[in-house]
Amino acid sequence: MRRAAGCDTGSVAAELALALPAVILTLLLGAGALGAAARQVSLQDAAADAARLLGRGEGADAAAGVVGAAVPGAGFASRGEGDLVCVTATVDVEIGGLLTLPMRASSCALSGGL
Repeated sequence: MRRAAGCDTGSVAAELALALPAVILTLLLGAGALGAAARQVSLQDAAADAARLLGRGEGADAAAGVVGAAVPGAGFASRGEGDLVCVTATVDVEIGGLLTLPMRASSCALSGGL
């Protein structure tokens, strides 16, 4: 059996071999971005919980514990602004081992509220 000149035998495999790493990288980055978005939501919830705790008169240790339990490795800072107590929680999130993004969430609650 003779093959015609310019035959494309094997070209599909070669194209797949070239495209597959890009597809895998795209999937990994997409999954990492979804994980980072979920972590941002957790960070925002933790900041809101910590602000409410401080607003009720709980100690800074309890508020820091809530933030640390919700998002391991997260930092915590609080400040008073008039009748409000505000909390800022921060954490660095790695996406796919390639990117590191700093995330920050802030929330305020009435001071002395129940």
